Amino acid sequence: MDTTCTHCETPDPTGSALCIPCTTRLADQLQQLPRLYEALAAHLAPSMATGQGRGGKGGPAPLPVNGHVLGLRGPGGMADVVSDWLTAVHRDRHLPAPRLAGDALTRLHTAVAGLLAHMPWIATGWPAAGDLAHEIADLHRSATTVVDPDPRPRGRRIGHCPAAHTDGTRCGAVLRLPVGETVARCDWCGTTWPPATWTQLKAWQTEDAAA
Repeated sequence: MDTTCTHCETPDPTGSALCIPCTTRLADQLQQLPRLYEALAAHLAPSMATGQGRGGKGGPAPLPVNGHVLGLRGPGGMADVVSDWLTAVHRDRHLPAPRLAGDALTRLHTAVAGLLAHMPWIATGWPAAGDLAHEIADLHRSATTVVDPDPRPRGRRIGHCPAAHTDGTRCGAVLRLPVGETVARCDWCGTTWPPATWTQLKAWQTEDAAA
């Protein structure tokens, strides 16, 4: 009997917590985090364009660093989040706590390697697998919007994604139809909307807007 992927909420014939595409995406995003962490260092200084065209008198002093980037690289940021997830895996597998020593980048490398080593167990049936995939995707997205902004045309906006999460809440992320493609995809939850579903998509969007 098919189960539902705890990340993208599509039927999964393997009966796993994560479907194969979501597992592959999670592993790829984890592997990229250390590179992104290092690349973010070059963006710590705040943008010189901030506040251009306005007088500085009476306004707050500019931050010495980019707060968004500092949030990803500082305490409670990327390294700590990934380390906490590895600690949770060890706890639920009744293993000794992982050894996470050194600076933030070293701990991030260790935590990423640890999660990748446990990926078969995570994807197969860990109840928190969907939450892990969501949080890593969020970290990856937050970093790539700074380090690797996508220069390609974003396509036509077609409203908000009405896909439902397991807790009953709606996704709500902006849906776009990429240039030259016929299938809309939500970059947040991964739900795809081919042309055959567009009538229902529009109906759900109208219903959500009314609510």
